[in-house]
Amino acid sequence: MDYKKYIADRIEIDGVSADEIYSSLAFPPNTETGDYALPCFKFAKALRKSPVMIAQELKDRYKTDGVISEVSAVNGYLNFKVNKTALAAEVLGAVLSSGERYGASDAGNGKTVCIDYSSVNIAKPFHIGHLSTTVLGSALYKLFKYLGYNVVGINHLGDYGTQFGKLICAYKHWGDRQEVEKGGIHAINDLYVRFNNEADEAMESEAREYFRLIESGDKEANEIFEWFKKLTLDYVRGIYDKLGVNFDSYAGERFYSDKMQPVIDELRDKNLLKESEGAQIVDLEEYGMPPCLILRSDGATLYATRDLAAAYYRKKTYDFHKCLYVVAYQQNLHFRQIFKVLELMGNEWAKDLVHVSYGMVSLEDGAMSTRKGKVVWLEDVINKCIEKAHCIIEEKNPQLENKKEIAEKVGVGAVIFGALYNNKIKDIVFSYDKVLSFEGETSVYVQYTCARANSVLSKSGEFSGVPEGYSPNPQEFEVIKQLAAFPETLAESADKYEPSYIARYAVDLAQKFNKFYIDCKILTAEGDAKAFRLNLTKATLLTLKNALSLLGIGVPEKM
Repeated sequence: MDYKKYIADRIEIDGVSADEIYSSLAFPPNTETGDYALPCFKFAKALRKSPVMIAQELKDRYKTDGVISEVSAVNGYLNFKVNKTALAAEVLGAVLSSGERYGASDAGNGKTVCIDYSSVNIAKPFHIGHLSTTVLGSALYKLFKYLGYNVVGINHLGDYGTQFGKLICAYKHWGDRQEVEKGGIHAINDLYVRFNNEADEAMESEAREYFRLIESGDKEANEIFEWFKKLTLDYVRGIYDKLGVNFDSYAGERFYSDKMQPVIDELRDKNLLKESEGAQIVDLEEYGMPPCLILRSDGATLYATRDLAAAYYRKKTYDFHKCLYVVAYQQNLHFRQIFKVLELMGNEWAKDLVHVSYGMVSLEDGAMSTRKGKVVWLEDVINKCIEKAHCIIEEKNPQLENKKEIAEKVGVGAVIFGALYNNKIKDIVFSYDKVLSFEGETSVYVQYTCARANSVLSKSGEFSGVPEGYSPNPQEFEVIKQLAAFPETLAESADKYEPSYIARYAVDLAQKFNKFYIDCKILTAEGDAKAFRLNLTKATLLTLKNALSLLGIGVPEKM
């Protein structure tokens, strides 16, 4: 049962919807006053009454029952105490019967969500700046699937542009096929960096010609490009496999090269296309934006042209309920322009396009530039985290079996969690020591809590189901309330495209369980207390594993 909804549906405030009441309900800091609280301050202006009076009137009207055992009004707060015995039995029953599906729903049944994320650039290695789009998009992909949506993960490849002419030119001048095959993506990147450092005007002209040859279908130029593309995808799929990331489509910019003209024609037919200094634009001045450039003066298309074509294709192909673009906040203006142009073209579904923006990720030494060759590769960050995790495990538990496999789960989990724990819009400075800490707000702490719960259950032997009529103590009940909040957390996370809610939830649940673990005997308890606590431990383990799984993080049985 969603207790917040149960409470909200039974409160009537003039001019305030049940949804507003629901979103206002919270856990009070002092659990002695209640299990849920409704602050009445925000209703005072509309009702022209003091919060204290509002809370008292609502309290007098609310009827307690077998679910809500007590209601009180204190200093402008309406506090609710739930029937702890009933809640504990219901929550544990729901978790243990659902198992790996606890928190899942069919809310998205019949609806499709497209998610554009990661969007690797052909012939360029992944650097740490690609971390957020990749793991944020992947977490949203897993979350929406868990909530019953049909999800289409799209890797909108950066496979179009003059840089590919530069790469072919560099390869022709300095490359060796065997060396490039051996060095893979890094050998290609070295050629790109060398071109930008050494190319003269003659080579720049040659590079433009090679790009023209790619576009015109030249056999040799396209064979080299497709080879670069294969080397890139082979490389990134290895990283995706480590991170547990999947895609349903790799349709990139080049895929839309023959789909742009109908969009350009429609813009022209609807008198939206205007000439400006030889270029073709859509004027967005009245909407507070600079013009959206559709064609350059030489007739070349741009990102905007291809993104418009992609939006049309995705709507026609997938008939999406929502189409998410997981792209850094620096592109806010670009997507505002694209969405507005699609709206001006008369597309009602333009409102279903969402830019899920996020902050930047860097190491302590700052940002990176592929062109200048100053970059921290994501694979190096992952491998370093795995290596450090192995050293920590070796030090803490040298007798542990399968240390290599466990270190990979811990190291990869630390990289993912480090990018997802804070609100997505915040910039992140990545710290190896911080993300690999066994204490604090880290995946390692949550994984270690899972290992602790696993250890308890492995020593318990067979145990009975949840005892009837058991009234949990305060430490047990804190865990119960946190378990009860999981489905609501997932729904809110999906509604706000914010996986950090799940990450923080996992830390909160781990903290409450560890307090319970320290304060309450489990294996040496007796009778109903032992049975209840073992079931509570099992339910916590299942829920923590579900939460981490939605973020793309595995859980070792031992640590």
